[in-house]
Amino acid sequence: MSIQLYNTLTRKKERFVPLEEGKVKMYVCGPTVYNYIHIGNARPVIAFDTVRRYLEYRGYEVNYVSNFTDVDDKIIKAANDLNEEVGELTERFIQAYFEDVHALGCEKATAHPRVTEHIEDIVKFIRLLIEKGYAYETNGDVYYRTREFDGYGKLSHQSIDELKVGARIEENVIKSDPLDFALWKTAKEGEVSWDSPWGKGRPGWHIECSVMARELLGDTIDIHAGGQDLTFPHHENEIAQSEAATGKTFANYWMHNGYINIDNEKMSKSLGNFVLVHDIRKQINPKVLRFFMLSVHYRHPVNFAQELVESAANGLERIQTAYNNLQHRLTLSADLAEDSQQWITGIDEQITAFETAMDDDFNTANAIAVVFELSKQANIYLLEKNTDSCVLQRFIEAFDLLMGVLGLPFETAAELVDDEVDSLIQERLEARKNRDFSRADEIRDELKAKGIVLEDTAQGTRWKRG
Repeated sequence: MSIQLYNTLTRKKERFVPLEEGKVKMYVCGPTVYNYIHIGNARPVIAFDTVRRYLEYRGYEVNYVSNFTDVDDKIIKAANDLNEEVGELTERFIQAYFEDVHALGCEKATAHPRVTEHIEDIVKFIRLLIEKGYAYETNGDVYYRTREFDGYGKLSHQSIDELKVGARIEENVIKSDPLDFALWKTAKEGEVSWDSPWGKGRPGWHIECSVMARELLGDTIDIHAGGQDLTFPHHENEIAQSEAATGKTFANYWMHNGYINIDNEKMSKSLGNFVLVHDIRKQINPKVLRFFMLSVHYRHPVNFAQELVESAANGLERIQTAYNNLQHRLTLSADLAEDSQQWITGIDEQITAFETAMDDDFNTANAIAVVFELSKQANIYLLEKNTDSCVLQRFIEAFDLLMGVLGLPFETAAELVDDEVDSLIQERLEARKNRDFSRADEIRDELKAKGIVLEDTAQGTRWKRG
């Protein structure tokens, strides 16, 4: 079996073959840190964190780099508005970013480079482009000569003439061609800046990722990923800069996730439907938000609506309940059932089906459908009078394996209840044995106040978070 992924560059699915056997170099464009991230920012973080997890599940060693843009016009404006130093502002929102994505179950990248840490590298890169005739300086600014790069537009599948129609010259900017873009910007008075051969200034937006990807991953990388909105001009410009400088292919595979709509409308501040992860995770369990995002294929648009999120929450709860019931029954089972091997074979087939879904361009929607089927089979098995501990354990292992790939590890009883609550559950069991139903009811009420709902079944007392 091999992984097939959709390559934006070729507009088709291709067999994934990394540059080096067993290793993957992956670069994902990160946020501009002047505010909390919104759910549109969260989608690529979740999607490509899952891609990384699956590649690691498949045995690859993944060098995963995701940057922080910690200097640009928006950052400078936000710092001025808040009367705050640029460095203080960006550090605050970088830490907020880590808090948000950690809550969403995303692992830290292998490296999180910052633009301000690579100014010297950026200056050297720009000088190389000038020396090769791909860039020029004018009044302290440096621009890339777009027409000098053969194949400009190949990622977004637009011709240079089509691009020129929509291009325009910014006020007070002197460029040789409307399509040329900034590599270095002259600093305005009072702005944060660095020395360069062209005077004090700071990098343009596009150059930073070309430089940081090269410094940390080399001239050619396996996968470059980001939101669909970055395809043009950001990623298009990265290709032009990087391949002009090195003469080599910049990235072999380009992956882009789809947009997010809010109640079927485009998310925007002007419409008042701008949803920050910092705010929404106070109302919605972050695990539910991740599960909701993964319930749609990463290349397809997602519609963020209350009823859809609630449906995702109910679905995740059904899976969690099946898992809890398996754990509970495992403590009571020891008998060897005659058809145990048949059940174990069926579980293994579900794992294979999950892998088949993920091998097909990381189709998490189909992978989650497999997890639901696994839950269904687990519930059917739990109806049997005699259950085999080996089968129960294999169900549990399968759930742990598949949900781990999705970044949705199960909460266990030890994590959900502390020693005090566990003690109360045991005390209630004793009270019921002694027919002290008044005390048993009191304990049930105490546990309910702690968010623990009890279910008394023929197999014993089960619990779940209310």
